[in-house]
Amino acid sequence: MPVPRISFEFFPPQSLDASFRLWESLQVLAPLKPAFVSVTYGAGGTTRKLTHEAVTTIGRNWGLRVAAHLTCVDATRAETLEIAESYAAAGVSDIVALRGDPPKGQGRFVPHPEGFADSVELVAALAATGRFTVRVGAYPDPHPEAADAMADVRWLKRKIEAGAAAAITQFFFEAETFLRFRDACAAAGIAAPIIPGILPIENWANARRFAARCGAKVPAWLDEAFATATREGRADLLATALATELCDALLAEGVEDLHFYTLNRPQLTRDVCHALGVTPEGMLQKVA
Repeated sequence: MPVPRISFEFFPPQSLDASFRLWESLQVLAPLKPAFVSVTYGAGGTTRKLTHEAVTTIGRNWGLRVAAHLTCVDATRAETLEIAESYAAAGVSDIVALRGDPPKGQGRFVPHPEGFADSVELVAALAATGRFTVRVGAYPDPHPEAADAMADVRWLKRKIEAGAAAAITQFFFEAETFLRFRDACAAAGIAAPIIPGILPIENWANARRFAARCGAKVPAWLDEAFATATREGRADLLATALATELCDALLAEGVEDLHFYTLNRPQLTRDVCHALGVTPEGMLQKVA
């Protein structure tokens, strides 16, 4: 089976300890030669400055291609595009354009009166600058706000037509979830790459909370599997095996790219990549 192209998501540190964790994550994962890494943007734009600092530092110190997350939340159009221009000035040409989560305490997304109404408008504005490769989010399981089963496919098509080059999906637990979504997108005329997002499960309780928030369906058997594995002290072994099996199933169906949500905890992601044949030695052979 071919070795996949990989990419990693990190989040910006908000404390000294978190900074050390991010740099440790980069030390562990950068040798795997990711196609790019992305840095998230906190709910309500709360990490705007931290995201900018992390993106520029990673690019400068690690020589990696970095994609900065950018959202529509709590900012005018001019402010959002000013942030984008500051990335371009720093040599960053990749952006993950998202609507973004509402600020804490605000039940649903409400556009800024002078801001972008949604991610489609943001993508179009970024594409119009001609300065960025724009990636967007996608939902293999229905987004919590989706009107019907095909709403996420229609919405993704609009974002691609607005100028997005590729999509990265929310995480999911079974390969069939992604494959059904990929087939529906192809049937709708979406030709842009759709990269599956993979979450190696560092903590099952946290993963379950993330899933509830983003609408990812949790197979019933996973609760018991993690309860048993945790009791027996082998939760990490189970998490590595499940993520590897999921990736293997995707690769067998022609998937070529995998995007890992690292949560700035690199060991499980590294172990899964190694199991898939993505190792520093393997990447050197590939380059040679």
